[in-house]
Amino acid sequence: MMEDDAKRQLKATNIMANKTQLPCDGDGICMLCKAKPSDLETITCKTCVTPWHVDCLSSPPETLESTLQWDCPDCSSPPEDVPLPPLGNNPLPTTPSSDLVASIRAIEADVSLTDREKAKKRQELLSGKLQSDKDDPDANKEKKKKGDDVLDLLDERLNCSFCMQLPERPVTTPCGHNFCLKCFQKWIGQGKNTCAKCRCVIPSKMASQPRINSTLVVAIRMAKLSKSLVSGGPQKVYHFVHNQNRPDKAYTTDRAQRNGKANAASGKIFVTIPSDHFGPIPAENDPERNQGVLVGECWEDRLECRQWGAHFPHVAGIAGQSNNGAQSVVLSGGYQDDEDHGEWFLYTGSGGRDLSGNKRTSKDQSFDQKFEKSNQALQVSCLKGYPVRVVRSHKEKRSSYAPEKGLRYDGIYRIEKCWRKVGIQGFKVCRYLFVRCDNEPAPWTSDEHGDRPRPLPKISELKKATDITERKGGSSWDFDESDSRWKWSKAPPTSKRPVEAEDSASGKRRKIRQSRNMSVRERLLKEFSCRICREVMSLPITTPCAHNFCKPCLEGVFVGKTFLRERSSGGRALRSQKNVMNCPCCPTDISDFLQNIQVNRELLDVIESLKSKIEEGDASEKLCEEVIDGEEEGRDGSNGNESSSSVETTRKRAKVDDSE
Repeated sequence: MMEDDAKRQLKATNIMANKTQLPCDGDGICMLCKAKPSDLETITCKTCVTPWHVDCLSSPPETLESTLQWDCPDCSSPPEDVPLPPLGNNPLPTTPSSDLVASIRAIEADVSLTDREKAKKRQELLSGKLQSDKDDPDANKEKKKKGDDVLDLLDERLNCSFCMQLPERPVTTPCGHNFCLKCFQKWIGQGKNTCAKCRCVIPSKMASQPRINSTLVVAIRMAKLSKSLVSGGPQKVYHFVHNQNRPDKAYTTDRAQRNGKANAASGKIFVTIPSDHFGPIPAENDPERNQGVLVGECWEDRLECRQWGAHFPHVAGIAGQSNNGAQSVVLSGGYQDDEDHGEWFLYTGSGGRDLSGNKRTSKDQSFDQKFEKSNQALQVSCLKGYPVRVVRSHKEKRSSYAPEKGLRYDGIYRIEKCWRKVGIQGFKVCRYLFVRCDNEPAPWTSDEHGDRPRPLPKISELKKATDITERKGGSSWDFDESDSRWKWSKAPPTSKRPVEAEDSASGKRRKIRQSRNMSVRERLLKEFSCRICREVMSLPITTPCAHNFCKPCLEGVFVGKTFLRERSSGGRALRSQKNVMNCPCCPTDISDFLQNIQVNRELLDVIESLKSKIEEGDASEKLCEEVIDGEEEGRDGSNGNESSSSVETTRKRAKVDDSE
């Protein structure tokens, strides 16, 4: 009898010993002996994947094979035939629930999950999030139904490796891994100079001064906003007035803090052309007057000029897209290098000025202009020979051809050449030769007919110019000798910005809903654009200064440059000097980063997923259009029973796609 009591007491003592054992913390230090054991002295639990110090265990595994299936004291349940000792004033902590351990083991046994997904599910299970979803499956289904897949897409791929959440103030290492700023600083503060995920060395400058990746900040904020809108959260109020409801003149809304044109909204657009329309505006696009926009028409200001489509931007002097071309320009005397000769003029591109802070009206150049953005749009129009609408402003005081007040439409011009030269202020500027080619006479001539092809003027500054671009092939807008008029010799570029939407009520609802869902993905994809080519990044990389580029684009900037420069003086070899290679967006030296460029795989995964979602959306939108067309054919009765059955089949497919 006494022997049985002694055995029971010994088992109870072992259980109590198991209860007082502690694992290693996040830094690998044993919480019991406060020492950091080596890898050979550490054992990992197969259930909770927690490291333990072998020397501090009361019953360590006896064989090497048993270490592979070893459960820690927290995950191993006590024997059923041994009663626990009575609880006194110092009760022992209760054992983990057997259901919790079983759930963890089920997650570990799931072969369809990756190690990262298993870790995430274990964390959700221990925090109670996964259990609450199981307890209320209807709420979980409703949550998934209402949730926005854009945020889920980012949440799966851009999580911080420390807190397993979307990064707060994200920092991207040169090896392409993302962390919260606080998590990253805590990691570096522990004296660790390697990435927590791949163990690549982190540059000392980045470790001391980490830069926040602004691209990820905007993307995460945009995804969270779309999530709150879909889930019925507080919606941002957009004050939008349809074109047909706008007044005939520019107006000031109730939201404007001050009166005046600077805070005014555009009035009604009187022409039915998209903002990327090339060439003159004909009578068929002028339903109000049925005459189109004629050469010599004048307007009071830029907002009124916008209403008639001659030049849509009310601030920028160039209207165009870098990959599509330029539609119109305004001569307003913004640059000292401009020269106006009426039938032809030399135009200076945009940029080269620091307009930050309170320098928004500065006319002093501080850096060179490049063929990018709107300057590249003009270059594309030069190469393809597109017609460009020209508007002259009264602000150009040096020109004899400028109007006395307001703005005036002076017809169609064509860019014949473009180049770069050192301007009056000492910095390089982009220059363009515009030559008039309109069927209507200019406002300053008494001719009855428009222009005919004329020889190009001699430009003296071309002798010192660089980056000269000249059209080699035929022009899209050219003079037809048989008709004695200027017209399109090639098909005009297709507009990417349609004016009117579908009039059908059902079709309009579907298209508006689809465009709203797609706009989130498309705007999010646009944020992941290269800072050099301005296109969606292919093989994205993130520099230590937190700028994102395509890998081929960044390598192309430094092509032909070596990392070391050999030096010699009077036949005596000197020590090689390191070449400084500044980031294209800031003065940071990234020469060390360029020696081993790593593709940001997490960002690449997000971009590819967004593209696939957009392609799926385009396919479903096309299917919806087929549904609408089929319904119209069914109502007309032209296709009979066969048409109605095909429409019904297509409608069922559309419902399946919408539910997915």
